[in-house]
Amino acid sequence: MRLTALLFTLAPTALIAQARSDTTSVRRDTAATLEAVTVTAIRGGAGRHEAPISAKSMDAGEIERRNFGQDMPLLLQGTPSLSAYSEAGNYWGYSYLRMRGIDQSRINLTIDGIPLNDPEDQVLYFADFPDLANSISSIQVQRGVGSSAPGTASYGGSINFQTIPLLTTPRAGQLQLQGGAFGSARVSAEYASGFTSSGVALYGRVSALQSAGYRKHSGMEGRSAFLSAGHFGKRHVLKLTAMAGLFADTLSYLGATEAELAQDRRHNPLRADEVDRFAEHVTSLSYARDLGGNSSISTTLYRLGATGHYDVCINRCDQPQGDLWNFNLDFAWYGATTVWSVERDRMHLTVGANANTYDRDHHAYARPDLSLPLYFNTGHKDDASAFAKISYDLGAVTLFGDVQGRHAEFAYTPDANAGIPRSSIAWSFLNPKIGATVRLAEVREGGGSDASPITAYASYGINSREPARSDMFAGFDNLDTTNATFVGPLTRVRPERVRDLEAGLRYRGRRLSLDANAFGMEFRNEILPIGQLSYIGTPLRTNVRASWRRGMEADLAIQPFRALQLGLTATAMRARIANFTDDETGQSYKNVEPLLTPNFMTSHYARLELTRALSATLSGQYSGRSQLTNTSDPSLTLAPYYVANVAADWSRGAYGLSLYVNNATNSGGNASGHVSFGEARYYVLPPFNVFLLGRLGL
Repeated sequence: MRLTALLFTLAPTALIAQARSDTTSVRRDTAATLEAVTVTAIRGGAGRHEAPISAKSMDAGEIERRNFGQDMPLLLQGTPSLSAYSEAGNYWGYSYLRMRGIDQSRINLTIDGIPLNDPEDQVLYFADFPDLANSISSIQVQRGVGSSAPGTASYGGSINFQTIPLLTTPRAGQLQLQGGAFGSARVSAEYASGFTSSGVALYGRVSALQSAGYRKHSGMEGRSAFLSAGHFGKRHVLKLTAMAGLFADTLSYLGATEAELAQDRRHNPLRADEVDRFAEHVTSLSYARDLGGNSSISTTLYRLGATGHYDVCINRCDQPQGDLWNFNLDFAWYGATTVWSVERDRMHLTVGANANTYDRDHHAYARPDLSLPLYFNTGHKDDASAFAKISYDLGAVTLFGDVQGRHAEFAYTPDANAGIPRSSIAWSFLNPKIGATVRLAEVREGGGSDASPITAYASYGINSREPARSDMFAGFDNLDTTNATFVGPLTRVRPERVRDLEAGLRYRGRRLSLDANAFGMEFRNEILPIGQLSYIGTPLRTNVRASWRRGMEADLAIQPFRALQLGLTATAMRARIANFTDDETGQSYKNVEPLLTPNFMTSHYARLELTRALSATLSGQYSGRSQLTNTSDPSLTLAPYYVANVAADWSRGAYGLSLYVNNATNSGGNASGHVSFGEARYYVLPPFNVFLLGRLGL
């Protein structure tokens, strides 16, 4: 009798507890989806509604294995068709990437849906956010026009970052201590509160790093902080994110000649008193709500700001009394992004809009007098865009449509004594994309659920992009009566357009995955680098009427048995400029290779789990020969190079130790270069070097 009574008493209690558990689980699943809704929209959906684009994703595990604090372009090396180099010849400091040979200023960058490309120059200096990868949970690299995103158009590709998700990150803390080659040291501490009973979650990180650099007097120091806090309700998420960085270094943006490198591989032709110091921050507040009926809406308000200065020798630079100018930049950038998404049985629709306004001051001084500016001018940029993406499921076929409308306006307020009037220009673009995915094979896995491991896709898209300020100003930082006639009107550099055809095959199996893709990119008025730098160290670019890039990419991963993973990527590409005219000589060249666009690139890795706690990884990258100018001059080329790296990782509970042996074969090649006064200059690969990273759970 007592047992029966006890069962009747406990049964309702158990059912109530189970119901509460189920409700909490549903609430957390809904909130987790809401927290990532903007990133999912930019990446073009997932599952059966994944966009037919060429892309590579990195999850948190892969980022952690690769990361020893290096600048983001260097961390991304090994993804298909992507190359990167460092000015200082090490891993921390100014570094840059190219995708399919297309430079970084024409690649869309976002973090949690916030545009990161500077509106004026359309580039992001990752060095301003040291140790950023430590607060990133996933990265997607899209090649080609990709999927519509806020900010400047995805012209050569796009890279979107997702920060640490608050809801699914458990309560934990970690301290990282690192030391290594070139006098490098890094310390990082982070803490996550986990999801609390009050519905609040927090995450924070602080980092400090420094390095002497491989090249002479190319040392740097960096500090950064990251904070996110969120409140998770039954049907909403409110999240605040803030990140800030402070970076200072001795400049090394000028490459070294072959003769200089033959004497000293560490040679830096810039003076030791040409230094740089910048601070930048991003702050955002986002609100996402589940509207019911499989629909949701998310709005993000954001502000970006930066201030800093750098010194450049203008005249008599080989003498201590040479003219040293101090260039100052500071900007404020405000914007908002909204995304609405709805999913039905067969259809998935996403509509988004972004608007922002931006002002950046440019002022310079002749050292040592920092009281009276040589000039003070301001660039203004307003940008508004909207996109709609739809996918419709027709059984084995899913159709996709994506269209973006964008309007941008740039205005220039010259120095009060410049003697020229205020000027402005506006552009409007319509960027459509269509495609389809076909599921070629359906298999049954894991207890009866349907899966589609083999799919084929094809897409065609058009994207247009306006020139950057430096393009319109022919590399000058200030316009006045001395150079305005030479530079010409703001319309001198025309917007560029690309028509991109992508077709590929994806296979997803338990032990093997393959992404194979063919692409054809046809350009009109492409704004190409010419291989030379301006007097302040920025790349000079010009329009070319017609050009193209065509090729094939492959990304293969194999796991022959549980303890071994193998991977290989490869890109074979042919690129040509129909007609290029050298402005300095007036000579025209036909059917020439665009600079820094190798015909072949590949990367590989082999990861072996020696024990449950210990693993070892061998990786490497190869890049074929490429030109340093658009003239096919055989004397101005970058030779092929190969770099092999070895890493070992030990992890036990809250403790971890990682050893990174980079350039294990001590390759003496060069990673990139440019031309100055008709002579090739190179950025060197770092020689054999070692880093040791320790991790301690708190």
